[in-house]
Amino acid sequence: MTSTTSAVPYRRPGLRALRLFGQGPLFAVSVAVLALLVLVAVLAPVLAPYDPDALDLSASLVGTTGDHLLGTDQSGRDILSRLLHGARTGLLGPLLVVGVSTLLGTLLGTVAAWRGGWVDTVLSRSMDMVFAIPGLLLAILLVSVVGEGLTAPVIAMSVAYTPYVGRLVRGIARQEKARPYIEAYRVQGWSGWTVSVRHLLPNIAPTVFAQSAMNFGYALMDLAALSFLGFGVQPPAADWGAMINEGQSAVLQGAMLPALAPSACIVLAVVAFGIVGEGLADRIAKRER
Repeated sequence: MTSTTSAVPYRRPGLRALRLFGQGPLFAVSVAVLALLVLVAVLAPVLAPYDPDALDLSASLVGTTGDHLLGTDQSGRDILSRLLHGARTGLLGPLLVVGVSTLLGTLLGTVAAWRGGWVDTVLSRSMDMVFAIPGLLLAILLVSVVGEGLTAPVIAMSVAYTPYVGRLVRGIARQEKARPYIEAYRVQGWSGWTVSVRHLLPNIAPTVFAQSAMNFGYALMDLAALSFLGFGVQPPAADWGAMINEGQSAVLQGAMLPALAPSACIVLAVVAFGIVGEGLADRIAKRER
């Protein structure tokens, strides 16, 4: 007597099932803040009242006025305009880091979990070796070879963040692989590639998305730190980390806004991304209970 196994598609709650505004007012405010930051970055040339690189030494360190709502820096440049344009580099760099590291980490983690054996061992040990190297140190070393700017830090931080995603994906993919529905598809003759792409990856995507949201905030902070140290975006380009570095001398002269304003933007963005990531993770955990 021959028995046939029918695979019943197993679906965890997808991204659409994550009700973004169902986590409370703090989560909703954080989502609104991030949406506002993205809008500001896109519309910076339209919203900025002045050219962010325009020098006016006669207006150096002017306080808040009707013409300059946040005052000016040591070179007489409008701080508000530089903040708006700085949102572009402030968000673009982390977006590239998270995008590349998520793709690489998901690929490596899925292959390691699905293949197992020596493939899993090699990939896991390789990710552990990269994980042991501080991301900032790797970025500084790469900058010394490639040169200053945004490219080298983005490449270095993408490499440094890949093990975080890879280890997470490997763990949840191994759990998912052990579920009966995966074996049912394999018994029916489905290839491992098809099962992974059509069923395994969609089921682990919400968890990876939540981790990526938190990684975005960490990457933003790391890239801003590199710019502050002089290894990232270089003056006179508007960048939040570089603005803090340039504003240090203004603090000694009693002008706080040139350094305080970009610092507040970084803190606001990092906290908002952290709250959103934690909220998504909590939502996933509740639905899996």
